[in-house]
Amino acid sequence: MKMGSRFMPSLLLLFCLCTTLISATHAADCSSLKLTGGRKQYSNCTELPSLNSTLHFTYNATNSSLSIAFSAPPAKPDGWIAWAVNPTATGMAGSQTLLAFKSNGSMVVKTYNISSYSSIVEGKLSFDVWDLEAETDKDGKMIIYGSVKVATSAEKLNQVWQVGPGVVDGFPMKHEFEKPNLASLGELQLVEKLSPAASSPSPSPQSAENSNSGYLVSEINAGFWISALISLLILL
Repeated sequence: MKMGSRFMPSLLLLFCLCTTLISATHAADCSSLKLTGGRKQYSNCTELPSLNSTLHFTYNATNSSLSIAFSAPPAKPDGWIAWAVNPTATGMAGSQTLLAFKSNGSMVVKTYNISSYSSIVEGKLSFDVWDLEAETDKDGKMIIYGSVKVATSAEKLNQVWQVGPGVVDGFPMKHEFEKPNLASLGELQLVEKLSPAASSPSPSPQSAENSNSGYLVSEINAGFWISALISLLILL
């Protein structure tokens, strides 16, 4: 009994370390996020870092277009969601916005040119948009579908997303200014960057040997912790 008490902290520590090693090999797979009514398949998807939102997208370099499906729960059941591209800055001011909400029981998508925080005007955006539509899923999330024209040879763009409580006479009501709302912006990488390793020549035999050695060391370390854990279980 005393031996078991003495080894219990070590056993717990080893269990946590082994769990961490195993968990690191199981990264979240965005492709498991399913769209209920998407009209097309998308080549990329990402779980955005705030507002419980996701973005599925396909970038077509041939005609410099971006097809998207943005989903998020509105702040209230009759609220709105929005996804935007900001061609000139990183925040909301200047963003070219696709905003979806319910109108007479049906989902609609409107375009808003947000020239400043105090001026939200419905109207044509600074770039072409087409195939706009929206829907709600069984969990109450709203989804915006559409395609937008992006700058030729663009590799990334500034995106902004947001949710709000409602729309009055076509004017979106002000959203909250909590931390998740203020964090709803970032870069969207359209073209995957090549890492230095991917763009460099094939490694020499010596480099390959070093790389394999590093891999073996990692495997040995993992094996050590697992063996130690099994030994302690036998002792207990």
